[in-house]
Amino acid sequence: MITMRDVARLAGVSITTVSHVVNSTRSVAPETKAKVLGAIEHTGYTGDAIARSLVTGGTRSLGVAISLGANPYSAELLRAIEHETTRAGYALVLADTHDEPDAEQSAVRTLRSRRVDGLVLTPSPRVSGTVLPRLRDLGIPIVLLDRLTTSQDIDQVGPENVYATSGLVRHLADLGHRRIGMISGAPGLATTSERVLGYRLGLGRSRLTWDESLVVSGEGALRGLLAVESPPTAVIAGDNTVLTGVLHECRRRGLRVGTDLAVVGYDEVEWADLLDPPVTTVAQPVAEMGRTAVRMLLDRIADPARPPVTKRLPTTFIHRGSCGCPPAGHPGVGAAGEAS
Repeated sequence: MITMRDVARLAGVSITTVSHVVNSTRSVAPETKAKVLGAIEHTGYTGDAIARSLVTGGTRSLGVAISLGANPYSAELLRAIEHETTRAGYALVLADTHDEPDAEQSAVRTLRSRRVDGLVLTPSPRVSGTVLPRLRDLGIPIVLLDRLTTSQDIDQVGPENVYATSGLVRHLADLGHRRIGMISGAPGLATTSERVLGYRLGLGRSRLTWDESLVVSGEGALRGLLAVESPPTAVIAGDNTVLTGVLHECRRRGLRVGTDLAVVGYDEVEWADLLDPPVTTVAQPVAEMGRTAVRMLLDRIADPARPPVTKRLPTTFIHRGSCGCPPAGHPGVGAAGEAS
């Protein structure tokens, strides 16, 4: 069977470029588009896809609706999704939700209009009142990716959040910190709630007292934390955006990370080991999440009646110097984030 990868190889372009030409999802340079269309004509790829659609009622395409600018790992995630989709003989149709409910609804409408066979969705913070109920009513195969709900009636895959964050707290507590702050991600996200829950769990397991003044969110959060009567000596950043803000504020104040203030973060970033000191983080299994989401969606398409599945994938603790101790020779944290 001719696949999009075959067309891309013949045209000398990426699979993403072929997808944009086939699905009209993004403007492509005329010369490049001509190469792709020539390869499609030569291989018969389009004709095969249409024939399958007429016979099966499907388009052999999967839709992906995510916010492309929300996370620095979007490119890695999409590469994994695209590879797994193409490997299964499907085309990929991408729509940007911009992390806004209105844009999300528009993106989902666009994907539905293209008659995708199923949909991978990273929901916006207020998704529960927007597209999910409608998609369920329509019976569209769907898998939630990264941001999970507490509902058990939908397929979903994401990272382990609670024990991973708990492990960060315990690591800092083992270093002697007794005032550990938490700067959470955007309100309304399940990931935010789960990581705050993990923070509380870590405090309890380290025999530290919960203090609500040490849990904050939003712009300028670190300023607020450092202004409390007994400020923290260590801070956990709840996601990569928060981590960036924390490091900027430390530099503005002249604080030495790892010495004046221990800093760790949930979410690995590509520049984490380029700083001085390098940043201790918990890394999500980004590529595996993308691959798993596609496999789960294909399973759902093949068997619509099977029970919904929720999968939590283990994270990886990456020990560097921002927590205040040398990376080598110190007790680490296990794959799911728990202290070992």
